[in-house]
Amino acid sequence: MEQKNYQVLPGPESYLPPAAASQGIVLPEKGEGLIEGRICGEEETMATIAKKLLNAVNPTFFPGPLLLWAWKDGVIEKAELLKELADVVGAKIIPMPDYRPKYPKINPEEEINPNHPNLTIWHNKIDACIFIGVHCHYANMGLKLIRGGTNCYTIALCGEYGHEDANITLRDVNLDTMRKLIEVVKEEKKNMALKEGGNLNG
Repeated sequence: MEQKNYQVLPGPESYLPPAAASQGIVLPEKGEGLIEGRICGEEETMATIAKKLLNAVNPTFFPGPLLLWAWKDGVIEKAELLKELADVVGAKIIPMPDYRPKYPKINPEEEINPNHPNLTIWHNKIDACIFIGVHCHYANMGLKLIRGGTNCYTIALCGEYGHEDANITLRDVNLDTMRKLIEVVKEEKKNMALKEGGNLNG
């Protein structure tokens, strides 16, 4: 299927942004990812994720119920890897423990509400975020709302097929993928430090 000339860019796009799938954006195949709606190899996708997170002013991770509750083997290890990745990046972690609406109000300093994710983005001045462990239908809704009402750069690490409504997505994210991504981020961080050192000495 030929893709339309539509980019999944940070917003604010519109009051009701179109679903990326309706604009011709298709999910990646195994070993691929999406960068702003463009299908790319997994390595390029990881390298771009690393750059986006390390250059962000306030990167924040939003783990969902699939990662917050030890409901099957491997979840605790994956959560530990997420914590390691957040430490390498210097990111905050704001959980999304369930999807029930938090009325009459939420505390956006403590958790993200998938029905109003823009509140948490605005309140915490988040310029790049990662969704991980969020059920696909709620992730797509939340990512579209963020794209519609904020300028936050969204990244989705998905255990299934990926999320076309994220600015960047990786699919089939497992323990090995997490370990590889951590190494890519560490390498990019080292390269950035060497460049900054060279600029200071040059």
